[in-house]
Amino acid sequence: MLKQLRTVAAVALLTVTTYAVAVESGATHPDTYVVRKGDTLWDIAARFLKKPWLWPEIWQANPQVSNPHLIYPGDVLSLAYLDRVTPRATVQPGRRDEAPINAVPLSEIEPFLKNLSIMDSFKELPYVVGLEDNRLRGSAGQQAYVRGLQGAQPGQRYALLRPTVRYGQPKPSDDLDVRGDTTPLTGNLWKSYVASSDRHELLGYELAQVAVGTVSHVGSGEREASTLLLQDSGREVRAGDRLVPVQANPYDLQFVPHAPAASFTDGHLRVLAVADALTSGGPRDVIAISGGSRDGIDNGTVFSVWRSGRHVNDRVTGMATSRTDDALKPGAGRVSLPDEYAAHAMVFRTFDKVSYALVMEGTKPARVGYELKHPDAQ
Repeated sequence: MLKQLRTVAAVALLTVTTYAVAVESGATHPDTYVVRKGDTLWDIAARFLKKPWLWPEIWQANPQVSNPHLIYPGDVLSLAYLDRVTPRATVQPGRRDEAPINAVPLSEIEPFLKNLSIMDSFKELPYVVGLEDNRLRGSAGQQAYVRGLQGAQPGQRYALLRPTVRYGQPKPSDDLDVRGDTTPLTGNLWKSYVASSDRHELLGYELAQVAVGTVSHVGSGEREASTLLLQDSGREVRAGDRLVPVQANPYDLQFVPHAPAASFTDGHLRVLAVADALTSGGPRDVIAISGGSRDGIDNGTVFSVWRSGRHVNDRVTGMATSRTDDALKPGAGRVSLPDEYAAHAMVFRTFDKVSYALVMEGTKPARVGYELKHPDAQ
């Protein structure tokens, strides 16, 4: 059945909705393009369009096609115009002995799909209290001793998660210590961060999977530790790591870039963090943003990232009442500067109030605190 659907998708003539009349093609878009291994849907869309996130608007399927975005190496794509106005995409099928291309390289985002999660709370979870031979760190083949595993069964597998970051607004992030408490004087409040004026809330805790283990002994009481044999150790285990049962955790492997389905007030969405403990990132860097499924964001949503315009003193008039020459708010004698475009980013993992996005392209780094807007924002 799947092969039949792929065949139908490959040979269908794809037309568009009326909205696609406004789609702008690239100035030098090719008449045809042969898909190659290693291509991404974003890069191919950028060859044809000035705005790659509008690709779905010209790639609308006939009703019988379940997924028109399955494009394979060897397929020949072309972009034509109906009556010289409305664009349409067509495809000549190539071989089907390789996986379809994706919107982004999965290798760039796999750790964020598999090993990171966002939770509202975690302190109620079982946790490691000690390690074999009183070690400070433990790895595969060694034993970890856990408190709070009453009710578990020998042979049951658990993932060990380490709380690393607390996300919130207006302060975007705080590092967490071994107890899961915030570490004083950490986070990015004073590192090129533009404070949000309308949001004051906890967005969630980020937990990173460090290992997997199997229960070999369950303690008889609350104060007797249970024993966990460590396996699949990606990182060393330490006291304070939390445990959750290993379970299927499905996530998307195919992404279609598209504009947001909902509108957002100014300053509502901002960059919370940049991967690898940086405060700025460029193409193929992962960022965490202050919005998720409750805001109508889903995987594939594209945003533009902007540096919020500052408010500077007018040195010519000399009418400023403050010595602050780079203020976050307007004031007497200050001039408001426009926002500055930095980059485009596409969401690939969505939680309730936090999402991960990949920076796709840009003219300058995307920094912690920058605002996210509709991808067409000017």
